[in-house]
Amino acid sequence: MLFFDPLYLLILAPGILLALWAQWRVSSAFSQASRIPARSGASGAEAAVHLLSVAGVDRVGIEPTHGYLSDHYDPSDKVLRLSPDVYRGRSLAALGVAAHEAGHAIQDAQRYAPLVLRNIMVPVAAFGSQAAWLIIMLGFALTFGRVLPPDIGRWVVYTGIGLFAAVVVFQVVNLPVEFDASRRARIALQEAGLVTPDEDQVVGKVLNAAALTYVAATLTAILTLAYYLLRATALGGRDES
Repeated sequence: MLFFDPLYLLILAPGILLALWAQWRVSSAFSQASRIPARSGASGAEAAVHLLSVAGVDRVGIEPTHGYLSDHYDPSDKVLRLSPDVYRGRSLAALGVAAHEAGHAIQDAQRYAPLVLRNIMVPVAAFGSQAAWLIIMLGFALTFGRVLPPDIGRWVVYTGIGLFAAVVVFQVVNLPVEFDASRRARIALQEAGLVTPDEDQVVGKVLNAAALTYVAATLTAILTLAYYLLRATALGGRDES
């Protein structure tokens, strides 16, 4: 039922289309902003160091990492990891992305509630994203194969759906975390004199495009959950006969 189901593609189509558009916007905005040098002349790494210092956040490392737009803040190791174009880059794109990640480190230092909740949810969401669909499909397969009675099969399926619901909640909680980090980044860059108000408009385009990818991921997760719930109703009318 869950393999090559046209209904799955139909329900997820809005999320898939938004994700593709968001990815195009990120690549386009980052590429354009990468060609615009920041008038301050600061690199992404230098901007991050300065913003953390001004915010009074110490003991946070900043190091380069491999990959394109692989930038992230690791709260467990207290490290900002910046991609090569951001770490060494002196463009508006580099400053915007580095400041966004510095915003996460500042959130962490200030115990920003949505970030605290997100960090607590990471293990459950990670397990749910890997195991939920396997449990759901196993429940369907064993029920329709008459290996399990319908009541037990429904329990297995809804267990998997419950795990995936944790993934959806994680995505929803993650939205304010990402939007707040971008808000902090834009304010901090201007207050530090690292970008001018007109340069901020370019930085904003990059960060807004990146935020759209999180919106797309959340929408896709919600639609996937709706699909699982819809298909789970197929078990409702089954009996032992």
